[in-house]
Amino acid sequence: MARHAQLVSLWPAGARLCRSCLSAQTGKQAASQRRWLSSKNDTSKYLSKVKNAEEQWQAKAQRIASGEEYNLWDVFEERGFVKDLAGRKEDIRELMRQKRIGAYVGVDPTAPSLHVGHLVPMMPLFWMYFHGYHAVSLLGGATSKIGDPSGRLKDRERMAGSTAATNTAKIHYQLKKIWANVETKSQKYGYKKRWAWKRSLVNNATWWNSLPLLEVLRRLGAGIRMGPMLSRDNVKRKLTEGDGMSFAEFTYPLMQAWDWWHLFSTHNVHMQIGGSDQYGNIVTGIESVKTIRESEPNLEKKMEEGPLHDPVGFTVPLMTDSSGAKFGKSAGNAIWLDPYETSYFDLYGYFVRRPDADVENLLKLFTFLPLPDIAKIMEEQAADPSKRVAQHKLAQEVVSLVHGDEACRLAEEQHRAMYTKGQTMMPMAQATEDDLAAQDPASSGKPVTLNNAPRVDIQLPESLILGKSIARILHAAGLASSVSEGNRLATQRAAYVGGSPGQPANVNKGMTPGLVEFTPVSVWFPEDTKNFLIEGKYLMLRKGKHNLRIIEMVSDEDWKASGKTYPGEPGKGKVRMLSQKLRALKEELKQDGLAAKAKDNISVQDNADAIEEQDEPVLIFPDESPAQVRNLKNKISDLENARKQQQAGAKQD
Repeated sequence: MARHAQLVSLWPAGARLCRSCLSAQTGKQAASQRRWLSSKNDTSKYLSKVKNAEEQWQAKAQRIASGEEYNLWDVFEERGFVKDLAGRKEDIRELMRQKRIGAYVGVDPTAPSLHVGHLVPMMPLFWMYFHGYHAVSLLGGATSKIGDPSGRLKDRERMAGSTAATNTAKIHYQLKKIWANVETKSQKYGYKKRWAWKRSLVNNATWWNSLPLLEVLRRLGAGIRMGPMLSRDNVKRKLTEGDGMSFAEFTYPLMQAWDWWHLFSTHNVHMQIGGSDQYGNIVTGIESVKTIRESEPNLEKKMEEGPLHDPVGFTVPLMTDSSGAKFGKSAGNAIWLDPYETSYFDLYGYFVRRPDADVENLLKLFTFLPLPDIAKIMEEQAADPSKRVAQHKLAQEVVSLVHGDEACRLAEEQHRAMYTKGQTMMPMAQATEDDLAAQDPASSGKPVTLNNAPRVDIQLPESLILGKSIARILHAAGLASSVSEGNRLATQRAAYVGGSPGQPANVNKGMTPGLVEFTPVSVWFPEDTKNFLIEGKYLMLRKGKHNLRIIEMVSDEDWKASGKTYPGEPGKGKVRMLSQKLRALKEELKQDGLAAKAKDNISVQDNADAIEEQDEPVLIFPDESPAQVRNLKNKISDLENARKQQQAGAKQD
């Protein structure tokens, strides 16, 4: 009755409500109340979880204080992660005991792939995630445009915007893949995931693209003195021994410091982890975060200070090659984490070849194996060094972390087969375009995951990208099994294109510089595709969460010269190509006088000749096309065998 009276009061005096209007109004209010109650219940549940997580953390802190449980900082020191400290050891240890802090590792996408050197600072971050801390991976979509001058005497080569965009996208998905494998490792080694576990992948272009320079100068620039910055070894060496330092390079540590402040104030990130060449940047970051914190004009937003509230950091040992040089693109010695740059086999082999003197330390750095297990492995290694038990275990752990368990199994089997007596096997080369088509999980009906996703970067001709429908492009890129499937994806907005979210195709401004952004594909005019091109050259497409393509648009002349084909390319269907090969073999055998002999066993039916010539050739497949293709392949095989027999006979004569 109260609800009815409330509704009636909304209408003018004397107004009469019909039953349907009254029912509709009552239903709307009831739905609103249900949403409010649901939101209130969700908030209550969330706050309850936060409270329980905090109680569990405090109980854990008490166990660490009483010696019943280890402090993670002690694990870092035992495994050799700590090289240089930015902060007092006792303060860092106590901070990690009392507070569920956040920590971050930053990576600038200055190359198209991560390398093994990047794994070293990430490993303590993974350990922190296993123990309930907030782990943050930062992708430097903005800072990569400047480039870190640390340890360099010459300026970095300026990257094109398209290169920066494709590098950012590739490393973004590499980090996602590694984190997915970290989740698998946590289960393998008995770490039970709890509600409070948290990890984030952020891009600093998110805030730098909209951050006013005046804000940075007012809060950070006013508190930084030139003397300490000029006295840094990296700066002095580049000014005196190198080609000088630009203002942009000089401000790079301040950009990195602002990144830390953003994470410190929004994600509770108190710790930064980096390679030993990052020590100066970490120290500058600590002082900068304190400066920005003190410059807060709003007293109500002032943050606490002291050992349990200040930023801290540490560096890990640098991964170097046999000559002592740091791994990287510039040095030309990188062991890449992209399987198309460094294959599973080569990555596995690299760690199998590590010297006996180094392998124990590498097991501590690159694996989650408990120290007693590592000690047992080293005992077995000492008993028979020729078996390289420790090196194989190291290789297995690294490859499975980077590429997943299946890739590890394949690499191990191939390596053992190649180096086992009596076995002959060629090492695995980088995957080719044909391998990509054969291994594409989508073609076999398997779900696409981060570990089995096909190759990201491909090339397609300009006439296709700018002159054909998005459905044909999706089919050509391997994201749709046919043009009809491509049309369905576009109609249902079930695929994505790199561009500004929410903007129509005909006015889309493309991806925001430094960010990895996608918007749903729709049915648009072919001429609108150019709006999504990055610097008029690259197009990014995605189906699902993990199936990404970075398409480089090449001229039709270059495409023809490459000899490549793409699904749905006019005149390049399977039957046509196999028939052409069959005709060529037949003519070759005719010239050698074997055509008559082969004719008794082989009947050639060239269906391609029956295809009518059109302005745009269309390949017509009969219903029995799979059997037809198999039949043509069998005939080609017979002819090739006949040719080999003829050549063998000629050699004997």
